[in-house]
Amino acid sequence: MKFKLKIEQNALQDIQGITDWYTIQLQNLGSRFQKQAKFTINSLKTNPHNYAVRYTEVHCVGIKKFPFLVHYTIDDEALIVSIFAILHTSRNPKIWEMRKNI
Repeated sequence: MKFKLKIEQNALQDIQGITDWYTIQLQNLGSRFQKQAKFTINSLKTNPHNYAVRYTEVHCVGIKKFPFLVHYTIDDEALIVSIFAILHTSRNPKIWEMRKNI
């Protein structure tokens, strides 16, 4: 069973902002982050339930080698994974509460 991905505008802005920051820090680090984020997000098409529910109905998966979590919900009936935030692990997760559309 394959899920479709729905990436909210805020999550895309998160990815771009993180990429920009890493690019300033070290050449090619931004593109390495983006590649790893894309790989992590695409893995949710086939196994979104493999990751823990961290908050009510919100799953999180870490981006390998980077201190960020992808926050998402799953609609099993429509087979849609909705990604609404990519946040640093040290940030308060309440930030995404204003974003999510559960």
